[in-house]
Amino acid sequence: MSRAARVLLVDDSAFVRRATARMLAPLDGVEVAGAAANGEEAVRLVRELRPDLVIMDVNMPGMDGMEALERIMSEQPTPVLLLSSLTREGAEVTLRALEAGALDFVDKTDAGTVMDIHGLAPVIREKVLAILRSGHLPPPAPRLDAARGAGEPAPPVASTGRYEVIAIGASTGGPRALTEVIPALPPGLGAGIVVAQHIPAGFTETLAERLDQRSRIRVREARDGDPVLPDQALVAPGGHQMTVVREDGALRVHVWDDHGERLHRPSVDLLLGSVAKAAGMRAVGVVLTGMGSDGAEGLKRIRSAGGRALVESAETAVIDGMPRAARAFAERSLPLQRIAPALADMCGGV
Repeated sequence: MSRAARVLLVDDSAFVRRATARMLAPLDGVEVAGAAANGEEAVRLVRELRPDLVIMDVNMPGMDGMEALERIMSEQPTPVLLLSSLTREGAEVTLRALEAGALDFVDKTDAGTVMDIHGLAPVIREKVLAILRSGHLPPPAPRLDAARGAGEPAPPVASTGRYEVIAIGASTGGPRALTEVIPALPPGLGAGIVVAQHIPAGFTETLAERLDQRSRIRVREARDGDPVLPDQALVAPGGHQMTVVREDGALRVHVWDDHGERLHRPSVDLLLGSVAKAAGMRAVGVVLTGMGSDGAEGLKRIRSAGGRALVESAETAVIDGMPRAARAFAERSLPLQRIAPALADMCGGV
């Protein structure tokens, strides 16, 4: 019989540690191997216990979760699920941690007060099982040497203008994957880019700003009515839906709150499906890492309309659920580092 997956809990609150242990208790094949109250203790226990997963709070006294994460990734790379808080500073730290190697996060503010943290049990269990089943260690840190003004810029693509819009969808592991793909895109693609990343409301603006700082194209959080322009990426606001529509011959995004009508906000299927309708054979769809199957139907619609389609391969996807579901409708399944060059090749014919 295979051994149970071992989880290390790290939080300065004894109440939260006990509550998280109770959340995991119903999961077959999962056991809590230990608990730590601070970052120093977490680093030591990772070395000693070699857990299969660490669930760690970002904000702790002394060595905080960010510093502990960096130590763990350098000494004993281990899958990490973060517990985060939605504040401006909290969003920045969370996204830095995802870039540094954490695989996913849970927004603790969804539970209200700390005494209500039991309400997070379904999402924590789902993410724990998905990470453990994936068998993935944290991927190598994304290359961040392509920022505007840093080093020698890559030459722009000699665009033929054959595509109007590239639609990218991602979920678990997506912020890190986007940091690999979007900064690697050259200017001159001739296509605008729209992104649906499963992420709570409030985190998207910071994600877009961090991508913009590293990219040779412009990246920002989308607003309702924004035009889809070449050399610009619009990221759907977390907790909202976004579609692409054609008005007076031009492409624009429509952003709205659907008040929970769909499971995912933003929905990759909804965005890709709208791109298929608005741009047809001048559309490109890309499905990256994530749980579930969101994006498969949308990618199918893009292909049916004569557009192009790529998915991330299982070898690099943190969670292969979304790419696996969409693979039947894709032209190619590529490792993450080859997706930006493939898009440049499609759009520029170079």
